[in-house]
Amino acid sequence: MASANKQAQPKPPSAHDWRTTDTDEIAKRRQRAREESFAITNLTPAHPIFSNFRVKSGSGLTYSVEVRDLAARQFACDCVDFRINGLGVCKHIEAVLLQLQARHRNLFKAARTAGSTRIEVFVDRANDVLRIASGHGELPRAVGKWFAADGRLTGQPETVVDALRQLRDTSFPQIRLSQEIEPWLENRRRAAERQQLRHEFELKVQSGEWPAQETLAPLFPYQREGMLHLAFTERALLADEMGLGKTIQAIAACALLHRLGKARRALIVTPASLKTEWEEQIRKFSTLHYQIVFGGKKRRLQAYASAGSSHGETQTESPADAHAGSTEIFFTIVNYEQMVADALDVNERLAPDIVVLDEAQRIKNWSTKTAQAVKRLRSRYAFVLTGTPIENRIDELHSLMDFLNPAVLGPLFRFNRDFYQLDERGRPNACCNLDVLHQRIKPFMLRRRKTEVETELPPRTDRNHFVPLSESQRQEYSAHEQQVMRLVSIAMRRPLTQQEQDKLQRELAMMRMICDTNYILDPDDRTCPKLAEIGKLLDECGRNDAKVIIFSEWEKMLQLVRDLCDQNDIGCAWHTGSVPQQRRRAEINAFKDAPRCRVFLSTDAGATGLNLQCASVVINCDLPWNPARLEQRIARAWRKNQRKPVTVINLISENTIEHRMLETLAMKQSVATSVLDKPATVGRPCSNGYSNSSVRPATCAPLPPPSMPR
Repeated sequence: MASANKQAQPKPPSAHDWRTTDTDEIAKRRQRAREESFAITNLTPAHPIFSNFRVKSGSGLTYSVEVRDLAARQFACDCVDFRINGLGVCKHIEAVLLQLQARHRNLFKAARTAGSTRIEVFVDRANDVLRIASGHGELPRAVGKWFAADGRLTGQPETVVDALRQLRDTSFPQIRLSQEIEPWLENRRRAAERQQLRHEFELKVQSGEWPAQETLAPLFPYQREGMLHLAFTERALLADEMGLGKTIQAIAACALLHRLGKARRALIVTPASLKTEWEEQIRKFSTLHYQIVFGGKKRRLQAYASAGSSHGETQTESPADAHAGSTEIFFTIVNYEQMVADALDVNERLAPDIVVLDEAQRIKNWSTKTAQAVKRLRSRYAFVLTGTPIENRIDELHSLMDFLNPAVLGPLFRFNRDFYQLDERGRPNACCNLDVLHQRIKPFMLRRRKTEVETELPPRTDRNHFVPLSESQRQEYSAHEQQVMRLVSIAMRRPLTQQEQDKLQRELAMMRMICDTNYILDPDDRTCPKLAEIGKLLDECGRNDAKVIIFSEWEKMLQLVRDLCDQNDIGCAWHTGSVPQQRRRAEINAFKDAPRCRVFLSTDAGATGLNLQCASVVINCDLPWNPARLEQRIARAWRKNQRKPVTVINLISENTIEHRMLETLAMKQSVATSVLDKPATVGRPCSNGYSNSSVRPATCAPLPPPSMPR
């Protein structure tokens, strides 16, 4: 029998083929149920088939499975996959069915025809109501009086569920209330509570009983709107453009929930380089106490436990860098790398009410250890902060929403079907239905552009300076370009192997490095035409008394610029991943405060979160692959409270991959704008051979060429 079932399974798609059907996906889960180990316990043995089962997986996690109807395949499981996949099954349900077939073969076969003898009360998710179904025929009057002829509930769900629970315990033991009812009722309660809390908050503000904002400094109107969006959406995405103050809006929302009695502990997860930036903002705008978590595992665990148990107690010794004199630690500030090891410990010891993800594009790739660890964090409230929800691909947005509410965009396989066009090999070559995607995320996302809310923002000028390659650069560049062309030619005929894909990425990266200088790959060749251009620009900035931020993806390029600064007696600050976290603040302050320190040299470690409005010139030695990261760099200077016009200078090697990247950046910006801003007016027809009359041109945008990483 097992062999026959195995032969009936559809052939799974290849690693490069994203095309799957629901039948394929169900088969995958059935196969996992066969291959993995599960410990299954019937929680009500009096009902051998139509019962509730505890399923312990090989990972040690335990789930609850409900079997209601075999013929109609009505089941329930409390795992995330069942909740979002739209298939009606998961591997835990399939494991239960396999065991029932093996242990109760004849009974299982009869049950498929006869159905359940219980009175089943369950959630009809399609219509968002409760329904009832009876295996006894006509419902007893005491039970049926709350339901219409089609089985739909007509009374108040909370009241009826309580009454049914009493009837089950006294007169009708055959009543079974689905395990999905309580979570459904809880979501209703929370939605009603949010609405009521917002109403009460506005009344108290109007009466003067409460302040209109929760910060020591006044908020701009759009920032107050952001505070309310975060606090009363409960799990929300704040996607304002860089420089509009997402940090202060999140601090204000946390403080508001603290005032409302809904939060006692908030966890801030941020890039390591921004931990002290959060400290500065919390001290500036809030009176709530905080700690920054540093150190080894033992010290970190002590910090989580201390904050988790400090309420109502006096803290005698700070386990981390806690705010002096605190008796209650509200904010705990950690970095993403710490959460890879500590996520489950944070749930247990700190038990945060709010989790804030700053620069949340760090979890854009769902398969990374960082993303998987962060998604294990548990809290009622969750705030995702990022000015760049989409950097390269729209499925990065899927990963962010997966943290907030996996049900909004569903599983990745369904997302791919809905919003990508796939070629004949099942590989994505265009985005589609972006207006639908925009509407799906709209209730959770608040996004404002600088041009909409910052009417006093100074002008910004963007200039591209084209620099020719040296002869030695041209020779090295040509060798790597030939390798890329060979691999792209292969990719046009067949999918690349993983080894070939990795080589393609390496060759492209080396072409970009050589566009800066051979020195990145060859320590004996310091030839760098861009350096001469930077020297001219620094002379000009010095005459105008302008401070300059210089970005490069590669530290060796910055080393050459630092040597240039030293030769010309120009003070500079150094901000790269090699600088210890607690040293970075000193470098930042030197650039802000010391008149002689005129240049801030940074890799993309400094491209997010920093406030460097003292600078009025941004020089990009090289272009990043996506426009969002480019804007992040620029937003260090061109942001709120900037008083001077900002000049952005991109150094581009002529007739190279950098030259072609300008078009790629524009294309990616078009896709991101279509999803995040105005999909009805932004976008362009697909130009890759697809004809789909059901997709309007404004909802479809092409992906970058296959020779460019996405």
